[in-house]
Amino acid sequence: MILIKNGFVIENNQLVQKDVLIDGEIIKRVCSNIETEAQVIDATNLLVMPGAVDVHVHLREPGYEYKETIKTGTQSAAKGGVTSIMSMPNLNPCPDCLDHLEVQKKIIQKDAIVNVYPFGSVTVNEEDKELSNIDEMANEIYGLSDDGRGVNNLEILAKAMELAKKYNLTIASHAEDNVYKYAPEGEYIAVRREIELAKKIGCKYHFCHMSTKESFDAIRKAHQDGYTNITCEVSPHHLALNQDQIINANFKMNPPLRSEENRLATIEALLDGTASMIASDHAPHSEEEKSLEYDKCPNGIIGLETMIPIIYTQFVKTGLIDLNRFLDILVYNPINIFNLPKRDLKEGMIADIAIIDINNEETYVKEDIVSMGKNSPFIGNSYYGFNKMTFVKGKVVYKK
Repeated sequence: MILIKNGFVIENNQLVQKDVLIDGEIIKRVCSNIETEAQVIDATNLLVMPGAVDVHVHLREPGYEYKETIKTGTQSAAKGGVTSIMSMPNLNPCPDCLDHLEVQKKIIQKDAIVNVYPFGSVTVNEEDKELSNIDEMANEIYGLSDDGRGVNNLEILAKAMELAKKYNLTIASHAEDNVYKYAPEGEYIAVRREIELAKKIGCKYHFCHMSTKESFDAIRKAHQDGYTNITCEVSPHHLALNQDQIINANFKMNPPLRSEENRLATIEALLDGTASMIASDHAPHSEEEKSLEYDKCPNGIIGLETMIPIIYTQFVKTGLIDLNRFLDILVYNPINIFNLPKRDLKEGMIADIAIIDINNEETYVKEDIVSMGKNSPFIGNSYYGFNKMTFVKGKVVYKK
């Protein structure tokens, strides 16, 4: 057994000192002053929380192992205090049928050190031309996405929505109109039309990495009209940065960094509940790729290792969000919206736990990055809330 002593847990929006006893894969007790024979881990002045859940991660394997592998990507997640991730399907082979999905799942079973739940693609090879074989994948996945590309073929999208509704799957949309692409209009024009389709069909529909005021206005209106099955996420980089801060290719992603007005609208959406969760959109690339000219290098930044610190420092420590909301946006809402296996810091639950240093500031340096990708705009910044230790199913998978 393992006993985490003297840490703080979040109860009723307060930090309360409690011990956590782990027996095998399970949390056996959470209470004050546990005395028992066990391996003791001293968590004095640290936050003991359920591991974070990130529904938007690019693991790159199979197909692009020079950028990241399932092994290194899940090690990066563990370092960041993220114990469950959903992996995006822009892979080779693309998980557009059961055989292709199994290629990825076999590597996950062999190499992953955190829980990985793969998305199936909406269309074959994410080419927006032919519907993936959703029927045969349905029992093996929790969501559908063509992330990295917008589905502009609304006839195919409608069929995917019908199947998502049938199998209680959530579609995660990379909303992008083919005409306007990276411009703000490219996002919110696609958002508006996809909302209308989702309202008509009634499936669970989730918008990835929202970044414009008009998109949030449309999603907010859908909620006001009673369509709470239409949800969205925001990413730390769209909350923390704007387009005037772009220095190099480590600031290049899709959606791109927007105006300060749109950044403030993104924060407002998180604060008022329009955005229900944080997702990193962890997108590693090789240093060679990211050293190309800005216009020629690929979109994407890494984010698994900085997601919790950025949100804790810029939102919890400043009082913009409370402790309950911190857990909602990083743990509970992703689980509920995607119907993932339940996790919580409670007796009888699986011991997926992160131990976070909320009292000491630490600088994020390139040398400490575990991901194969080093493409972060946050290198050199200092934050509170870096992770010290991670448990997955009661086993220590990361220790600083």
